Amino acid sequence: MKSRLRRWLRPAAPVLAAAIMAATALPAAAQSLFSPAIRVNQDIVTWYELNQRMQFMEFLRIPGSSDKEVRQELIDDRLRLQALREAGIEVPPEDVQQGIDDFAARGQVSTDEFLQILGDAGIAPETVRDFIRVQIGWRDYIGSRFLSRARPTEAEIDRAMGQAGGSGLEVLLSEIIIPVTQQTVGQVEALAEELALIESFDEFSAAAEQYSASDTRQNGGRLDWLALSNLPPTLQPVILALNNGDVSEPLTLPNAIALFQMRGVREVSGGAPSYSQIEYAAYYMAGGRNPDTLKAAAELAARVDTCDDLYGVAQGQPPQVLDRITAKPGEIPRDVSLELSKLDPGEISTALTRNNGQTLMFLMLCNRTRDLGEETSRVDIANALTQQRLQAFADSLLAQLRADAVIIEE
Repeated sequence: MKSRLRRWLRPAAPVLAAAIMAATALPAAAQSLFSPAIRVNQDIVTWYELNQRMQFMEFLRIPGSSDKEVRQELIDDRLRLQALREAGIEVPPEDVQQGIDDFAARGQVSTDEFLQILGDAGIAPETVRDFIRVQIGWRDYIGSRFLSRARPTEAEIDRAMGQAGGSGLEVLLSEIIIPVTQQTVGQVEALAEELALIESFDEFSAAAEQYSASDTRQNGGRLDWLALSNLPPTLQPVILALNNGDVSEPLTLPNAIALFQMRGVREVSGGAPSYSQIEYAAYYMAGGRNPDTLKAAAELAARVDTCDDLYGVAQGQPPQVLDRITAKPGEIPRDVSLELSKLDPGEISTALTRNNGQTLMFLMLCNRTRDLGEETSRVDIANALTQQRLQAFADSLLAQLRADAVIIEE
């Protein structure tokens, strides 16, 4: 059974039990599963729809499957459908079917298999179709209404790339960095493929705490806002292609495999320049990530303030224990470039190893040299800005629809 299919099936039993309990827990006032649970203007949401959506969300382990959250999502769906009706927009059946096919393909199963799996859990095909229909219709409606206003100008793309010095693009990511040795490469690759299927922020954070070797594991893998231009050039389009909540495909690094989850994108003032050269130092410490070596690295970090200080540390040792490197961003190993993206000059990372995990890399950022060149595709930047703005328009419109609606919950 394919990995996504296994992941769908794991929660099936508790979901079925929950469905039975939900079906027998209707308020006394409710005459049947098809009586109104919520009234949204002229439309209703039945108890049947409420139970079906809750089962569907829980079965796929999609965040937001509590009774309160499912109620709010169904209210929002009714408001979306009302906006579509008013605009005269209907989603063609073939588009809905394609959406279901795409949804099933994400789980590496056929559409018939996908619907059968859900049917075995008591979830009707109509529940899936209704969910997909609203998503497609709302996406098309927002695009047709706001796309012309969401497209960035050439000057805005310049600023987002840091070329005009006025603003830049930042991303909010979570990471999982899993160490790899020759003995564990197969196991780690299989684990990474499983983790790439995660769709929940909480689940990704839990996995980071359990599997990641990066210092960020203590914070569930969550990184602070990073300037896009600081990331490795080869990683930038990968990150920009992610929507909020998406997890990247496993990325191979020296001695590790990395996964990233997108938590947000924003434009900021103050500049986000790209760089022509990065200068850094790497001091190599025998012992890898064993407790004694990590303790020695922490003590060393407290003693040094600049890369020049490492010359004194390495004095009397073989020359190969210290590297002082100046290179273009695209020439730096991806794992080193990723760690450097998190650092300011003078800051240190001890997340990396070399020599099949036997040597700890004490990594310090020395300096960055600003460049006005283009490292990231203008198309990538434009698409990211457009999607960010369309989401903002959609959120604002939905909030207005909620404020104007008459909503009665049973």
